[in-house]
Amino acid sequence: SIIKLKISKKIILNKLDDSQIQRYSRNITLREIGNKGQIKLLNSKVLIVGAGGLGSPLMLYLTAAGVGTIGLIDNEKVDLSNLNRQVIHKTSSIGRSKVKSAIDSASAINPGIRFLPYSKKLTKSNAISVISKYDIVADGSDNFYTRYLINDSCYFLKKTLVSAAILAFDAQIFTFKPKGPCYRCIFSAPPKEDLIPSCVEGGVLGSIAGVAGTIQATEVVKELLGIGKGLSSNLMIFNGLNQEFTKIKIKNDPKCELCGKNPKIKKI
Repeated sequence: SIIKLKISKKIILNKLDDSQIQRYSRNITLREIGNKGQIKLLNSKVLIVGAGGLGSPLMLYLTAAGVGTIGLIDNEKVDLSNLNRQVIHKTSSIGRSKVKSAIDSASAINPGIRFLPYSKKLTKSNAISVISKYDIVADGSDNFYTRYLINDSCYFLKKTLVSAAILAFDAQIFTFKPKGPCYRCIFSAPPKEDLIPSCVEGGVLGSIAGVAGTIQATEVVKELLGIGKGLSSNLMIFNGLNQEFTKIKIKNDPKCELCGKNPKIKKI
């Protein structure tokens, strides 16, 4: 049976039961994960921002991998135009809250996961209180306001952030750690309005979101377990038309207004 230890009002799993051993057997077989790694995943907490094209594969694969607590925040409802890339939703979900639709799909895959729904927008007034509850944040948002908000919040809270962005046939994936370069080290400020088209204006091939979101999920698992070589200090670019992956080395920007030597941004 499952043995649980109650410590500081938290339930900590320290042994797998027979059904968990069977469910996660392919994970456990991996030398880098094993029983201890799987237990660590089950005791981990990840926040996914956005239940869209990136959030869909993130949610499905983290749920299947056995990340024990998954928070999901999104304030939108499912629309017919979402379904070419947001594969966690169904046609019958049109008009429903994306958070509720996504959790229904994920819980059907793995009912042993604890899902925490936030059917609201992440804002500067709630970002710190929401993000502080989690070990890692996976950013699947689709706008610059939210990306900068998440980056700044994770920096102040010393949380690891796994982020991605997609447009047309292209994707960018990056991991920001407390002591590594942050999002502002790469993009110091948001672009001027209307300079970069949104997915609505520029379009996006649905499978590009799948590639990026799946890589994000892999990076989250690696960061939770401390295995492999992560994308911290690297920007990974994927061009789907040419099937090319490119890695660009990123360094801390000493002039960064958030994490530089003389920061100007000192609060959210």
